[in-house]
Amino acid sequence: MNNDIENLKKRLIYRSQYRGTKEMDKLIGSFVKTHIDNFDLDKLNELEKFLSIDDDTLYKFYNNQLEKIDHANEEMIKLYKNHIYKK
Repeated sequence: MNNDIENLKKRLIYRSQYRGTKEMDKLIGSFVKTHIDNFDLDKLNELEKFLSIDDDTLYKFYNNQLEKIDHANEEMIKLYKNHIYKK
């Protein structure tokens, strides 16, 4: 099981860093790297759902152009919204 979790983490890190736009690769990649080691299996599954949200929606939400994201885990969205990207 532990090996499955590590493989899932690797897959999620990869997905977060290769999204399609350089800006979102960096922002989402940074967010995932910051939090992934603190997530249990349930939160990793929520993260996987979060990563399926399109870049435009995530970008607009992060930059206060969208008020909320429908059908998203509230805790994950709160972590994302409060994430401070550091170069």
